[in-house]
Amino acid sequence: MFKTSLSAATDASDTSLMGNALAFLAYQKVSMGNPGAEEAEASCRVAGRETPSAVRALLFERAAWAHALSRSDENVVQAALTSGAEALVDGGERPDPHWATWVDRTELDIMTGRCWTALGRPLRAIPALEGALANYDDTHARDKALYLTWLAEAYLDAGEVEQGADTLSGAIALSADVASVRPHRRIHEVLHRMRRDAALPAVNGLLERAATLLPGPAIQGRKALPRRSR
Repeated sequence: MFKTSLSAATDASDTSLMGNALAFLAYQKVSMGNPGAEEAEASCRVAGRETPSAVRALLFERAAWAHALSRSDENVVQAALTSGAEALVDGGERPDPHWATWVDRTELDIMTGRCWTALGRPLRAIPALEGALANYDDTHARDKALYLTWLAEAYLDAGEVEQGADTLSGAIALSADVASVRPHRRIHEVLHRMRRDAALPAVNGLLERAATLLPGPAIQGRKALPRRSR
């Protein structure tokens, strides 16, 4: 599907959609355990001044994420994030398409924090995520729950286990009634990391709440907690 969309965008000479298709191809490769740097870089190269500013910012932040997941050099990740920020303030020759109007400074800060969390740099990740999520409305429950998992993981990397548990508790509360697999999967990934600290009251209580509220197995100590009826 992504290759078909790239072909159609190329035929139409639409640089926005060309970049978008390449960015998704990069994501796909990374998710399958393969480097997606070539596609990520290509998605940014096709975006010139004729490409709307929000689209350019989106492509650069997606490239940063692909590089972070590929464990690329940190300077490469930072350069992509910087280019994304510059694109937001630089403006463009064309108006932003409807599918990119949600890209703003808050979105870029969230992606910045996620990138640094993925690279194991919590001292860079935490301020970016805290600042962005402080102004992120709870009505966007699915997205906010997902982003809180990255903040929780950054706290774990920084050795702040209780703070991580408290943050993940917020993600669980937001996602309890959200019909989306992705935040639930991420929450369970972070819960799995917390197994080693299950003796801490904050973590133990969190795992019990997760077993009550979330679909799928929650983990306490070395045993999976049974799912309870609501």
